[in-house]
Order: sequence, then C-alpha cells, then structure tokens
Amino acid sequence: MYPFVRTYRYHTYSLSFYSRLITQCPSFSSLQILHGKLIKLGFNTNTFLGNCCLDLYSKLGVRVDALKIFDEIPNKNVVSWNICLKVLVKSGDVDNASRLFDEMPERDVVSWNSMISGYALYGLFENALGVFLEMQKYGIRPSGYTFSILISYVEFAFRGKEIHGNMLRNGVDLSSVVVGNTLIDMYGKLGLVDYATGVFLAMETVDVISWNSLISSCCKLGYEDTALSYFSLMRACKYLPDEFTMSSVLIGCSNLCSLEKGKQILCLCIKMGFLCNTIVSSAAVDLFSNCNRIEDSARIFKDSNIWDTALCNSMISSYALNSLEENALRLFVLTLRKNIRPTEFTLSCILSCAKTFPMELGIQAHSLVIKLGFVLDPVVSTSLVDMYCKYGLVDSASNIFSDLLTRDLISWNTMIFGLAINGELTKSLSLYYELLAVGGQLDRITLTAVLLACSYGGFVDEGITIFSSMEEEYGVRPGIEHYTCVVGMMIRAGKLKEAGDILQNMPHEPNSEIWESILLACDIYGDLKETEKVAGKIMELTPESSLPYLVLAQVYESRGRWESLVRVRKEMKERIEKRVTSSSWISVRNCVITFQANQVFSCDSKDIGIYSTLRLLTEDTWDSLAVATGSSSF
Repeated sequence: MYPFVRTYRYHTYSLSFYSRLITQCPSFSSLQILHGKLIKLGFNTNTFLGNCCLDLYSKLGVRVDALKIFDEIPNKNVVSWNICLKVLVKSGDVDNASRLFDEMPERDVVSWNSMISGYALYGLFENALGVFLEMQKYGIRPSGYTFSILISYVEFAFRGKEIHGNMLRNGVDLSSVVVGNTLIDMYGKLGLVDYATGVFLAMETVDVISWNSLISSCCKLGYEDTALSYFSLMRACKYLPDEFTMSSVLIGCSNLCSLEKGKQILCLCIKMGFLCNTIVSSAAVDLFSNCNRIEDSARIFKDSNIWDTALCNSMISSYALNSLEENALRLFVLTLRKNIRPTEFTLSCILSCAKTFPMELGIQAHSLVIKLGFVLDPVVSTSLVDMYCKYGLVDSASNIFSDLLTRDLISWNTMIFGLAINGELTKSLSLYYELLAVGGQLDRITLTAVLLACSYGGFVDEGITIFSSMEEEYGVRPGIEHYTCVVGMMIRAGKLKEAGDILQNMPHEPNSEIWESILLACDIYGDLKETEKVAGKIMELTPESSLPYLVLAQVYESRGRWESLVRVRKEMKERIEKRVTSSSWISVRNCVITFQANQVFSCDSKDIGIYSTLRLLTEDTWDSLAVATGSSSF
C-alpha cells in the first residue's frame, strides 16, 4: 500500500474520530480540553473540525471562544460564516451581525434566514422585511422557514397580506396543514378573522390544531358565538377536542358571561378528563369569576392538585376583579412561599390591589417588581404609574413613566388620566400634545382624559377645539363619555346656554352624570322648576342615587318649604335602601382599620371599639394624674 494512501486514511479516520468526540462533549471544560488537543495536533485549522468546535461553542453560548475559533479557521466556508453569524444574532449583537453578513463572500438561504431572524427577534421587523426583499433580488428562493419567521413576527395587517401574497407568488404549498395553520394563527393575531376563516376553508385537509387556531382567534377578537358554532361543527365532523380546544371555548363562554353554556363545556371537560389540566382549570376559574360565582372559582382552585403560574394568576385576578383584594394578596404571598415565580400579569394584578391598601404596601410591591426584574416591563410599569396616581404621588408616577423604554398607548392614557384626576391639568394637556408630537395614535380613552383635563381646568377653547376635531382628525366618533366632559366643562365655565345646545344636538341620550352636572348648576343659579325637573330625571336613571334628594332638600330648606322638605326626606328614606357614606382608612401595625358611620371595621375581621379604647386610655390618664396629685379618682 502506498504511503500517501495510508496517510490519507489515517487523516480521514482522525477527522471522523475527533468530530465524534466534539459532538459528544458533555461540558464546556471538556470541550476546552479537546480544543487544546486539536491545537497541539494542528487540526484546529481544519475547516470541518473548526466548524464542529465553532458550532458547539455557539450552542453553549460562549461567544468569545466561538469568535476565536472562527478567526483560527484559515479556509472558511459558508458554514463557518453562517455559524458565526448565528453566534452574533443569538447574543443580540445585531449591528456586528449585519457587518459580518455584508462581508460574507458567499451567502446561502441559511445566511439570509439568520439575518432576517435576528432583525425580527429584536423588534426590527422593517429591517427584516428589507433583507427578505433584498434576498429575492439576489435570486435566493425563500424557504418555508423564511416565511415562518416573517409570519411569526409580523405586526401589521397589510404586512401580513403582503407576505401571504409573496408566498403565493413563490409557489408555497398553501394547502399544507403546517403552512395553513401558521397563516390562520397570523391572521388571528392581526385581528383578521375573515382572512383566517378563508385560509381554513381553502385547506384541503385540516387537523385539531387548525380548528384550535380558528376557535382561539374568534374568542380573542370578540366573536365568541362564532367560536362556539365552530366548536359544535368540529365535534360534528368527528374531530376530538383537546385541552387547548376546551380552554379556548371556556374563555369564549367567560367573555360572554354565559354561565349555562360554560357549565355544559365544563361537564364535557370533566367527562374527557381535562379538568386536571391547569390551562383548562384556569379557564374554568375565569368563567365563574366573570359570572360572579367567585365561590365556585375558589372551589375549582382548591380542588386542583397542581399549582402553576397560570392557575394562580387566574385565581389572583378573580379575587381582584371581585373586590377581594386581601384574598388576592394572601394568595400571592402563598405562591411566593411555594416558589411559583410571578409573571408580569401577576404583578399587574397585585399592583391594582395595592391601590386599596396603605401606601407602604404599594411601595413594597414596587420594591418586589424591581427585585424580580420587571421594572422595564411596559405592563407592570403602567400598573405602577396607575397605582402611584391613585395614591396621589404624581411625581413618582411621572418618574416611572419617563423611564419607560417603550410607551404604548395604555401607558400614555394612564399618565394623562392620572395627571388630570390629581389636578395637574396643564401637565396633562402638555403630555397630550407630546403624544401627538411623537406620532401616537389616539383612542377614545385618550380623548376622554384630555377633555376631562380641559373640563377641570376651565380650558374651554382648547376643549371645544379637541372635541370638534375628534372624528375628522383622529377617526373617533364622540361618545357619551366625551359629551359628559364637554357639558360639564361648559357648566363649570357658566356657559349654560352652550351646554343646553350641546345637550339638544348630541346623538346620545344624556346619562346620569350629565344630569347631575345640570342639577348642580340649577341649584347654584336658583332655578327651582328646572331643579325639580332634572332631579326627577336622575331618579329615573339611577334610583339608588341620593344626590337628587339631597339637592332638593337643600333647595326646599333655603326657601322655607318645610312640607316639601319632609316629603323629600321621607321618599329618600323609603327608596334609598343603601346609603353611601364616606370612609377613612388608617394602617396600624399592618392592620387596615376602616372608619365608617361611627363604626370601626378592621380588615382581619376583628371588631375594635374605638370609643371603648379611648375611654380606657382616658381613665388610665385620670388614674395616673390622681396618683401624682394624691387626690381620689372619680
């Protein structure tokens, strides 16, 4: 046998041997030892072995060593470049990844996909789309993975339609179950139920995932009745629902507050053995909570053998929505003791509960948010802003809002509303104009908040300008909440005639809040007949309100009409079953005490006699004084 043949076989055997060793390295330290051996033998410059080491370093997340390996390979091929590109993308260094991509002597579909994935993953979807279009100019045919990346991260409906059209032009088999399911999911996320249904109907074959995607999309977008119809059709077509199907349908019943339909679905879940699944039990907890059956929600939660984040979040949210804030906080503490890590949704619920408790508890919740690393999360930060605004700590809320890296419309609305209700009316308007300057898209809530600021601040001209341009400028048709703010603004400014004109021309029936503003104005200006007329309107709309009776009683008393005064007070006593009284809260040693109607109730259900306690303190003081002076005590 010739010597060079033996050498070739030995070299080939060594390459195969060391490549198997590399792929089987159990840890970073063992890979380093093997890498040292390759350097000693001179195999580190081999392209194949270098790529193997480079790939394993990238999978272990060791960027520095991976880049050193890349530099050591003298004859880099497209695989070497692709792995290095993947390392940079995975570490979040998109800028250097882009530079490396531009330097590549040869690029295949994997190279383009890595760059598209990198841009999309870090929120640069337009850049990802630009690379996708450039890829086709270079004659590189997109793969199924290319389209799956774009579909997963698309944010706007018109972009989704463009990608769908591009798939058609590139001959992608849309009848494929996987491709069809991906498109249904995309259109569902974009809010295009009709398009999702169209894709579903065009598919030659569907599976349970197809049905699940369609039903889930309908439930999320407010088409719950349609979702229930699809569920019935799915069962009629002999498709067996799974846990995800049942949870989606339960969510639909929950959104509809349909307890009867929900019970039927829940019975089916029990029959199929799905209630032990925490996703299904979480949906059941939400169903009973939305239907004001919090006891049943608690029973399902208690009977669950497994606690996880989803189930605990549902129960905490249910307590919060049903004004059982203390129960929500207790459960939250219990989940922490069981090492169940809270999510941004958990913390948002807890922060909403903290608003009804002492400020110290809210500050502790804020500290926990920082400790858990959620301070930059937009949902949690917005909840913090809302909490501090409710506490009246506008400066703290403003600081959190200013530190937000990304501000969505909800965070803007929360801050504008918070400033308005705390009397910072000029700042509220300034923030509104700042939102316009950055190109923010306003909604009904934004305009309600800014009109409220104009109403409270007496900015009549600005308020009328904003109100008049709502539909034309922002595409928002004025609702009853906007008319309420404008009518209140006019009445506060003393422009009763203008308020009356707006009232007559508005396309909505006046609500109780509008009539209450008019009632107070009539009281101020002493118009007895109009006061009686408006008070009657409020009594019809909100029979539980005591305001019209109180205003009438005050008017009759000021005019000396004693018989009318007695009659109004008698009617109020007969009709108003529950009288709303003012309350005050104080916190003493982690116990919240409520003062209401000369009674004291504590949050831990232990009655405290405040006057008895005061009497004991007084007697103790007198006894001490008597001892000191030598006189006898009473």
